[in-house]
Amino acid sequence: MYELYIANKNYSSWSLRPWVLMREAGIEFKEHLIPFGGPAWKDFLKLSPSGKIPCLIDGSTLVWDSLAITEYLAERHRGVWPQEVEARAWARSASAEMHSGFTELRNRCSMTCGVRLRLKESSAALQRDIARLETLWSDGLDRFGGPFLADGSFTAVDAFFAPVAYRVQTYGLELSSEAAAYTQRLLEVPAMCQWYAAALAENFRDGPHEAEMLELASVIEDLRAPAL
Repeated sequence: MYELYIANKNYSSWSLRPWVLMREAGIEFKEHLIPFGGPAWKDFLKLSPSGKIPCLIDGSTLVWDSLAITEYLAERHRGVWPQEVEARAWARSASAEMHSGFTELRNRCSMTCGVRLRLKESSAALQRDIARLETLWSDGLDRFGGPFLADGSFTAVDAFFAPVAYRVQTYGLELSSEAAAYTQRLLEVPAMCQWYAAALAENFRDGPHEAEMLELASVIEDLRAPAL
């Protein structure tokens, strides 16, 4: 059985991608949750060549980075990417763009599932990222017919944008009606609901993530279990 190493569900957008993909695809795995900065973190650094989450182990094979994990799984399981050639090419391109782009959205709106925040200030760069997001999602939904980005069912490209759905919810970001509807569909995916429930139940906090959150935004509501 696969072993997937992830970090805190409240914060770790990179961990979410392979986790939600594998859950929705019915790919069985054993989860290892290593909290950021916790006592097990130093041991994890010896396992992952990059020192970063997530990391997948398949027997003697070690795969790190969410995009590499996705491609590794796609070689072994149907349905990770769309079956139709054009849709698959589009999905891979959109996933790669998410993987390497949308820098302002990532930096200004860090993922923290269980908190509701209001940004202290926006930026032109953030608005450009949101506009690009709306254009990209609209292209996929219109071209391939929805309800998901490149297929009638949830595939890897939806997993790559899954953290954005939590960011939209957390920060109350305003989107076009089509993009907002797609965001809601992502939030209602069964595996996303499971991840969210687990994120709310976490009672440990990571200082650097919390400090970044408070530097850029004001807390409206904290829905998480009380911190230890």
